[in-house]
Amino acid sequence: MHALDALITQLKTAQKLVVVTGGGMSAESGVASFRQAMIGPWAAYDVRDLATPQAYARNPKLVWQWYNFRRTQTQTADPSVGHHALVDLEQHIPTFLLVSLAIDGLHWRAGSRDILEFNGSVHRTRCVESGHPGDWEEEGDIPPRCQRCGSPLRPDVVLLGEGFARQDVRRAQTAVETCDAILFVGELSAADPIAQFPFIAKRSGARVLTINTDPASIFSVMADVHINETPGNVLPTIVAGVTRVEGS
Repeated sequence: MHALDALITQLKTAQKLVVVTGGGMSAESGVASFRQAMIGPWAAYDVRDLATPQAYARNPKLVWQWYNFRRTQTQTADPSVGHHALVDLEQHIPTFLLVSLAIDGLHWRAGSRDILEFNGSVHRTRCVESGHPGDWEEEGDIPPRCQRCGSPLRPDVVLLGEGFARQDVRRAQTAVETCDAILFVGELSAADPIAQFPFIAKRSGARVLTINTDPASIFSVMADVHINETPGNVLPTIVAGVTRVEGS
């Protein structure tokens, strides 16, 4: 059976599905990676100056300005056909969870709702002292202050050296342990706990499915079905095949 047909068949029979996405989905919407965005005045900085807790402690204004720059970049991007295809897939699968490593919020804008944003979102903020979600004015202090407690706001993203939220990891791991299939979409960093998901799924009897252009990645090597393509090229076709009513 052709890999595309095999993947459609697996998804058609899945009652519980976990989908994991990362920078590969963002790239198809024209969102630059962290390194690619370090251009112009930002090229003079190291990642340790812009995206670590220590950097925020030393120079919170600089870190805020960097992530504000990243936020404005993502605001000009639109969800891709792949993002929209996953929204359609979510409507079709009885138990569905999307785990995203992107911080651009494009899955949410496309319409995905049962989603864990492991790395947070550049479009949200929280205060340093209490974690209050915050709104801010473009004019005024940089970084702005929490309207509830006066603490400085910071981007609600996972900085380098910080761990993912434990409640998110627990929910994702439980979903992987109990799913029928797990689908890895696009290029993904093989870092824990994501790198453990194929092993957890296999132990539980779930099928591991991948769509990416790196057949040597741990996710592809572990896959029962691997499609060597970019998400945008095949996801709409796959989801159309999964959701098609027989005889129509």
